[in-house]
Amino acid sequence: MAAVTDYVDTSAAEAREKRMQKIHQRLNSAEGIVGVFGLGFIIPLIKIAIGDSVKQNMRDLWQMLFVPLIGIGMFIAAWAYFAPQVKTSLGAIPGPVQVMEQVGTLYQDHLNERERQAAFYERQDKRNAKLIEAGKTDKVKHRTYTGAPTFFDQIVTSLFTVAIGFFVGVIIAIPLGIMSGLSPTVSGAINPLIQIFKPVSPLAWLPIVTMVVSATYATPWDWLPKSMLISAITVTLCSLWPTLINTALGVSSIDKDLLNVGRVLQLPTGRTITKLVLPSSLPLIFTGMRLSLGVGWMVLIAAEMLAQNPGLGKFVWDEFQNGSSNSLAKIMVAVLTIGIVGFLLDRLIYALQVAFTYSDKR
Repeated sequence: MAAVTDYVDTSAAEAREKRMQKIHQRLNSAEGIVGVFGLGFIIPLIKIAIGDSVKQNMRDLWQMLFVPLIGIGMFIAAWAYFAPQVKTSLGAIPGPVQVMEQVGTLYQDHLNERERQAAFYERQDKRNAKLIEAGKTDKVKHRTYTGAPTFFDQIVTSLFTVAIGFFVGVIIAIPLGIMSGLSPTVSGAINPLIQIFKPVSPLAWLPIVTMVVSATYATPWDWLPKSMLISAITVTLCSLWPTLINTALGVSSIDKDLLNVGRVLQLPTGRTITKLVLPSSLPLIFTGMRLSLGVGWMVLIAAEMLAQNPGLGKFVWDEFQNGSSNSLAKIMVAVLTIGIVGFLLDRLIYALQVAFTYSDKR
């Protein structure tokens, strides 16, 4: 009887062990995914909850969660202490509390503007309905609401502008990088241009781009005003270089035996690129794209300031020119927003890199 009981206990223990192994495998698979979004600390918490080693997981949790929180807490404490001691022409530098108050103010301003917009269209619809009932359809008009863009509207505008500039840059940089990586002749021709134009500041490009766009873009589309196109082209000119350089490096680093196999199989150039070149160079291409997007996002803010394109850059400039008692706090809200959005954009490209390269390594 005791032997039967021991056998049952052993079988149950083995079943539990197998379940735990499956759970750990799934957690290890999910670790790369949640790490993409900076949420890797969730895995140790789950492991502790299912009865795994508390000591080891607490060590991981300390590094992933508590150390970053301590760093953020120290920064906020230093900011709150030193900010009131720095006096400017607009008053003391606002601390965290004042900045958070302005976040609430900007959000309320956004809601108020949306209410005014809704009321405007409601009045317009009622007026047009009355005209139609009276048989005066020729007097029916549909006007677009022209209220000032809110802070959140300008975030969307900046994202749209940087997306245009970044994607155009990628479309130009990746093919050039592939050609440069495969052909020493193309590389020799392009490399001097890269070294000359890569260090050029967006402030130098902006006047040239402005004159060219003004001369060639006479009738702007409603969804792409001149100022937005100027900012987008400036982003393209400054952000395409990291992608071009990394693509060329990734392609040139491919194992030559792999390319020789393609030649033996007599693969067309297109299939060689799609089947051999791109899969091998994708990690470096995505690294270049991450760098390009970061550069593009930084360049955009300066471009929007000077081109007066609605966006976060123009918001910062307008608040600086405004000079009200709350301007500094609103500028700091914009600075924090620029940083957070930049982080999220980097995580987005990194998520695509993990998805397409099947690698969870940074």
